[in-house]
This record gives sequence, C-alpha cells and structure tokens, in this order.
Amino acid sequence: MRFLPVFLDLQAGPIFLVGAGELAQAKLRLLRAAGARVRWHAIDGHYDLNSADAATATIERSETDPLTTDLAQVIAVICAGAGATGHAMAARARAAGIPVNVMDELDHSTFIFPAIVDRGDVVVAVGTGGASPVVARRVRERIEAMLPARIGDLATFIGRWRTLIRDRISEMPLRRRFWESIVDGPIGAAVLAGRVHEAEHALKSIIDPSRYAARQASGFVTLVGAGPGDPDLLTIKALRALQDADVIFYDDLVSAEVLDRARRDAALVSVGRRIGKPGIGQDAVNRLLIEAAQKGQRAVRLKGGDPFIFGRGGEEVAALREAGVPYAVIPGITAGLGAAAESEVPLTFRREALRITFLTAHKVRDAEAVDWSALTDTKMTVVVYMGMTAAPAIRAGMLAAGRSPQTPVGVFARATRPDAKAVVGSLDNLPALAAQVDKGPAILVIGDVVARSAPWRNENLAQLLSNFGIAAE
Repeated sequence: MRFLPVFLDLQAGPIFLVGAGELAQAKLRLLRAAGARVRWHAIDGHYDLNSADAATATIERSETDPLTTDLAQVIAVICAGAGATGHAMAARARAAGIPVNVMDELDHSTFIFPAIVDRGDVVVAVGTGGASPVVARRVRERIEAMLPARIGDLATFIGRWRTLIRDRISEMPLRRRFWESIVDGPIGAAVLAGRVHEAEHALKSIIDPSRYAARQASGFVTLVGAGPGDPDLLTIKALRALQDADVIFYDDLVSAEVLDRARRDAALVSVGRRIGKPGIGQDAVNRLLIEAAQKGQRAVRLKGGDPFIFGRGGEEVAALREAGVPYAVIPGITAGLGAAAESEVPLTFRREALRITFLTAHKVRDAEAVDWSALTDTKMTVVVYMGMTAAPAIRAGMLAAGRSPQTPVGVFARATRPDAKAVVGSLDNLPALAAQVDKGPAILVIGDVVARSAPWRNENLAQLLSNFGIAAE
C-alpha cells in the first residue's frame, strides 16, 4: 500500500486550487460538494463562480502569482489543468510540507483523490494507488449499491450518543458489544428505515447500558470454512463472522489473504499442523475454543476448505456441545470443488461420471487401508485429499484393484491461489505427476472426467503443436 487513506479536516483551512478549464471545474464541484473553502487561481484568468459561492465566500479568487502567494493556513494544494505552473506549484508545496495533488501525475503528487461514496457521516474512499481510476469507480459503484441509503444517518445517530455511552460503559470490549447490538438490532433498523424518533426513544429506555451490553456478551463459537485460498470465495456469512470475531483460531492452510479479511483488532492464533510439523493437538484446540466462549468471547475456528470435509469440524462440534457452548457452522468451498472449478474438471458428467468419492490419504498407511476395490467403477470420480506423499500407494492400490493404468488423473496444487499449478496424465504416472507440482496442498482427481479439464486440453494442444514443430507459448 503506497498511499495511506486519510481524511482532511476541511474546517482546518482552505484548499488552494491552481488550474483552469473543465479539469479545474471538476475539482471545484467535488470540493464544493464536500463543503470546502477554496482559494482558486485560474491560470487563464477566467473565473466562473457560482453566485452562491461568492456570497458565502466558499470559493475566493486568487489573482496573485501562485508561486509567491501566501500559503499560510492552506491545508492542501490541488493543481488541475495547470500545466508547467502545476509542476512548479507542486515543488513549492512539497518544500513547504503541504500535501499536493497534480491531477493524473503521481510523480508530482503527495496525495491522490480516491473514488468516493458519500453518505453524510459515512464516507468510503476507494483507491488503486493511481493505477486505475476506472477500477476504483467500479468498486465504488458496487459499494454504493450495497450500502443502505441512510447509513450516514445511523452514524450521526450513534455520534450523538457516543460520549454518554462511553461515560457509562468504561470497558472497551463491552462498549463495542453494546454498539454492535444497537447497529445490528431493531434500534439500528429503525434509523435505517427513517424512524429516528422511535430509535431515540428505544435507546433512552435502556436504563443500564452496561448491563444491557453484558447480556449481549455471551460467548459463541463459529466454525468457518475459509475455502481453498482465494479470499473472494469466502461466503458473505464467513466475512461477517471474521469481522465480528474477538479471537480467530486458524489452520496453517488458511491463506494470508483470507486472514486479512478479519477485523484488525481480532486476536489471531495459529493452531494448525502440517506434514512434519505437529500442531498442538485436537484436544488442545477444543479446549481453546471452549475457554474463549466461556470468557464471553466470539471465537472463530477458521479452517481451510470446509469444516466438515476432512476438517475435524465434527469433533469440535461434539466437544462444544458437550461443554454446553453455543456454536454455528458456516460452510466453505472445499478444496476439491475449488480445484475442479478452477481447472474445469466436471466431477460429474451425464452418462459418464455418476458418482463421486472423497477420501484422504495423508500417509502411505492411510492409502494402504483404503478398500480400493470399491473405487474401480469407471463411472466414479475419486477425489483424494492430502495424497501427494501417498501417491505411489494410491496408484498401486487402484491398479491392483483393476482400475486401468490409462485412467486420466490430475494433480491440482494450491488451487485458486496465485501460485496454483495443475498437471494431468494417466494413473500409471501418478507419482511422477505429484512430484511435478513441487509442494502442496494438493488435490488428486482420478477419473475419465479429468480428460475434459482445461489442463488436459492444453496438454493435448501442446503435444499437437509439438508434432508440427511449433512451440507452445
């Protein structure tokens, strides 16, 4: 992040605008809408001031040389359509330590304008570091569509009560819980519906805010599926849980990008384990979840993929139930489905693949314990989790049970992540394919449907081009 989002206090002083033409007028419209006081130097001498602006001194003309005029009290300098004068002005502003923006010229600017969502006291700024204003506008449009029209009214409503509630609830976690219950409950809903007087009456009727907040502070555990790694695959409920959590216990397979979606002040506790690096053990994880809830915390158990598919979510639910701890489960996109979607593997296909089996083969002995004879049906797709180490045993088991050595297979590593890699081939070559992906986590898919995947098509195309002496790009 090159540009830190900040908000200027427009009541602290004027903005000095240098420029002319439509570019300067566009900035004037933005500043006028924000309620700024503007000192404007039009380099072409043409000042087109709104009469209301002139009457209220919202915008004043500055006809002196901008490179020598007094910049005392100026809180920012903006150059739009100012040409070489803008460059010189930027250098002067930098020397004086005043934030400066030269429109569309990052090298001369110390700040940039974001795309803005304005809902009164709620303002959302969207930036791309100056790389693509169009992308920023598209993001703004989506946020505009999501936010309630009166969300600013809700912020204003809370602002009127904030000092009083702070004086009556000294503990920060309890105070946060109080306001969350207001925002998410019927009082917040009344404000958003335009019934502010009703909301005021309801809030005044809370005689003991501290006791009210404590009633809302019962501990709770949410098991959340983080999906295969791409943060955009999180469900809306999962995002809400991450934003509400006081503490998050996460697996090693959870990507850093997913963890970035958590509330900034939530405690993050790693409880995962990987091959060769044993973790704290399932019993210890269960105890941590129970203890957090008993302290009144909202705990999230964040798991890669889905909690109930090789994620030990069932064991944790059993422990929470026995301890009398309330809980909820939010499913995630399991790694097998994420890998299949990314590489266009139809795990089922009419008249071709009618059944799916999900299994895990974390170690060689896991593979040796599988009854492979039940998995030889050519109309069955077999999806193997954690099977890279056991790839030789998986191949041996399926071949011994009678599955054809030419059965299409795919190894899909780090699916949906930026460093994802997929290799495809035949069952007979499974160990060699697994070695090609370098490292996991990886999903193995065995079945004829792999021949319908994008990697398989690309592999065949590369081979065809090679036969004609053409190198594939």
